[in-house]
Amino acid sequence: MTKTLRTTQNPTTQNPATHNPTTENPTTENPAMQNLATENRTTGNSAAGPDRPALRKVLQEVVDSGITGISLRVHDERGEWTGSAGVAELGGSAEPPADGHVRIGSNTKTFTATLVLQLVAEGKIALDAPADDYLPGFGLDRRITVRMLLQHTSGVFNFTGEFYEDGTTVPGIPSTISGKEWVDQRFHTYRPDDLVRLALSKPARFEPGTDWSYSNTNYVLARMLVEEVTGRSCAEETRERILVPLGLSGTIVPGASPEIPQPHAHAYYRYEDAGRPETVDVTRVNPSWISAGGDMISTTRDLHTFISALAGGRLLPAPLLAEMRAPHPKSGFGLGLRVQDTGPGGDTLLFHNGGAGGHAALMYSTLDGSRTLTASLNYVDDAALSLTLPFLRAQERLVEEVFGGGRSGSADEPAEPAEPAEAAGTNG
Repeated sequence: MTKTLRTTQNPTTQNPATHNPTTENPTTENPAMQNLATENRTTGNSAAGPDRPALRKVLQEVVDSGITGISLRVHDERGEWTGSAGVAELGGSAEPPADGHVRIGSNTKTFTATLVLQLVAEGKIALDAPADDYLPGFGLDRRITVRMLLQHTSGVFNFTGEFYEDGTTVPGIPSTISGKEWVDQRFHTYRPDDLVRLALSKPARFEPGTDWSYSNTNYVLARMLVEEVTGRSCAEETRERILVPLGLSGTIVPGASPEIPQPHAHAYYRYEDAGRPETVDVTRVNPSWISAGGDMISTTRDLHTFISALAGGRLLPAPLLAEMRAPHPKSGFGLGLRVQDTGPGGDTLLFHNGGAGGHAALMYSTLDGSRTLTASLNYVDDAALSLTLPFLRAQERLVEEVFGGGRSGSADEPAEPAEPAEAAGTNG
């Protein structure tokens, strides 16, 4: 189903040629969204502790590389530091809010993996059992285990589209690599089981357990597994098991609601319509298109609290935390987390990043949770993924400055990420 295109949020950034005020919104609403809209309204930027010119310099380099705006939060031996650069919306002058809400993309996967492993700790799920034992209605390959879903070694087709080494792509649903088609359908509601059935209708990428490939389908299956085992929605389980115990009042599992609480920076998407370039505000979007592959909303403060608690052993028993952070040799991906060694004199980090549709988030922690880096970014996304390299450079520069002793060079120098990462615009 295609919804009427509309631009939103700020009349000064709307495109008159495409704006239609009669566009309907999805009927699915999340009460938590309405409550949070009146909370966490801190709009000013701030810096805690001594000023850190090196970090401010990196933030400006990030903006100079093409990112619209960035907000950073660092917790380390020097205390807490927050700072922002760039603008919260095109045509404006205000910086992104220091603790604004952002669509966190694939950082959602770390929350989902934590839920699954908590159920493993309770004996309700067996990590190396066939996923088909818990989800018998899909005819999953019996060789696919729960562990393979969490580590992206199942081989199941990625419902947002597959990229192959020879440069070919196989499309899935309309996603941020689809241009106008994604824009036109960005308020459409997708059911998780429909996303899974679409993926399973495509050939598997490889035999289960024989390789590694990032697939959002794995985490929609993980979400459904949680719901099947508990008899409750993944959103309810997330709130009860993680959000409430940690006091994450700015974090939301939005379902199909397109709303995002204030304050927030704006997300944009650029595409072609009849040969003409168009840029549309996509801050409001129905996130059911990505589901548990990347639908959550959070803040840099909440992401710090979450990753610090997870790394510090507050959410999982030690043996399962060790399983979570044991990296696959090809990807560095554990179970919902990546592991990165920053080199001589640096820290070993646990992290996950995510970006799609003009919003992105970074989330890093040392192994003990004592030092963290979290950031939110807003940018102009497009089907060509043109901001992938700036996103990766931003990520690398920040990590080097905070965890690697500030050994990074100029952002103008070519930079290759030390480990694979979810780049801006790569479907979650």
